[in-house]
Formats: sequence, C-alpha cells, structure tokens
Amino acid sequence: MLLMLDPTRLRLLSELARRGTMIAVGEACRMSSSAVSQQLATLEREAGVPLFTRAGRRVRLTAEGERLVGHAHTILHAMEAAEEDLRAAATPRGPLRVACFGTATAARLLPAIVAARERHPELRVIVHEMEPRESLAALADGGCDVAITFGYNVIPEDPPPGTTRHRLGSEPIMLALPDGRDTRTLHDEAWIAGSAGTTDHELLDRVCALAGFRPNVVHTADDYALVLRMVRAGLGVALVPELVASVTGVPDGVALRPLPGPPITRTTHAVLRTETPAVRALLSLLTAPR
Repeated sequence: MLLMLDPTRLRLLSELARRGTMIAVGEACRMSSSAVSQQLATLEREAGVPLFTRAGRRVRLTAEGERLVGHAHTILHAMEAAEEDLRAAATPRGPLRVACFGTATAARLLPAIVAARERHPELRVIVHEMEPRESLAALADGGCDVAITFGYNVIPEDPPPGTTRHRLGSEPIMLALPDGRDTRTLHDEAWIAGSAGTTDHELLDRVCALAGFRPNVVHTADDYALVLRMVRAGLGVALVPELVASVTGVPDGVALRPLPGPPITRTTHAVLRTETPAVRALLSLLTAPR
C-alpha cells in the first residue's frame, strides 16, 4: 500500500527528534503541545508502525521513527530545494531583447530600463532600434523577445498570428507647420512625408483623403527631429505624433496644432510570443504611471 505522509507532520517528527518534548516542539512551531501530539499520532497511524515511546516527559523515537526522521530530512530538503528553484525561475532575469522604434525608446523604454536596474537587478534589457515592421519580423524570426510597435486608428492592423499585444498608450497626431501659418490652406501646402512604403507615408495619404484632397508630397524624411527642422526652414508641413514634442522638443518658429476633423491617434503596443517573468516585469514598468 502506498503511504501518503504529510510533510507538515514529517517536519514535526524532525523537530521532535531534535528537541525531545512535545512542549518544545509546540513552542518552536507555534502550536500547542496537544496539537503536536495529535499530529504525530496521526503520522504514526499513517506510517503503520510505532514511531516513538514515552520516557517520562520526554519522547524517545523507535528504530522505525529514527529511520523515518532520516527520510523526513531528505524529503524536506528536497521540498526546500524545489521551492528555491521555483522562486529563482520566477525571478526576472535577462538578457531580454527588445526591438523598439526611436520615440518610444526614448520616452518609454529607457525609463523602464532605468527602473528595472533598481527593482530587478538580474534583468538585462538589450535594445535594438527598429521600425514596427522590422521589429515584428525580428519577433517572428526569434531575433527579439518583445517588439514595441505602433499603429494608427485610420490604418487598423491585427497582431501577427501566435502573438499577444499589450497596449502601452495612445497619443494624438499633430500638424507641424510654421508658426502663424493658416491651417485652412493645407491642400495648397508642400508636405514632408515618411519614406515611400512606410506606415507614416500611408498615414498622410489617409488623413488628406479624409479631408478631401491629395497631398503635394515634396520631401520625405523619417527622423522626426529632422522633419521639424525642415518645417522650421519653410520646406513644408508635416504630421507628427504628440510624443515627439517631449522627446525631441519643438524648435522655435514651429507650431504643433490639432488636426481638423475627427481625431487621428497613434497607439503603441508591446507584441510578444511568450510571457516570461522577465517580459512581465518589463511590461509592468512600461505601463507604470509617470
């Protein structure tokens, strides 16, 4: 017959072997001596053999009791080792490879990494600056563990199959134009757009189509700091996320204004395949209030 010995009772038996009396065991384990006696009597019934005999106030273990104490030490040490191993496995630790686009790296990822150094010293985050489509390809190929991407409400996209997506925040898309410029003549303006084939280039086409005109794209640039300098130089107007203002700053002579019509927003997501303790720790820091 298979014995089902309770680990708590085995621990009491081990304490009894060390301390010698039910009272001493009770004090060490914060139990009454009668409760200790009842638990050890139950263990004796479970074992099916005599485990101890009384000698005055003290209790003497039988040969079978001594043998079980030896097994109890082995079992309890194994349980402690298993618990320690599980605690270690649940500790956020690196390396954790994160692919992230520039503005989110500066505004969200870097503050999270700084906080992680204090809260999770074994977590080492490795940053790869990539645009969203590149980062999703890296995630699919195993080149990163987390891809931080963005999408626009006027260009809806589903997450890739086999991944989960966690929202990190949203921001409005703003119109960058020389200070004092009239927004009522946007259809006549020269535009600065993202490179052909990028989501930013497609965004400009969608936004202008909603306003009823096709943009006159004269210049292309993907670096928002450069885009704002081009606007200041009078080369055209552009669409930029509000977050850019806090990351790069807005040059003198450039104004960021809300777009006319329905709000256009950019939402940042963390996309992942496997949610490990390291990934959960990073997500918690990325979504923490600032």
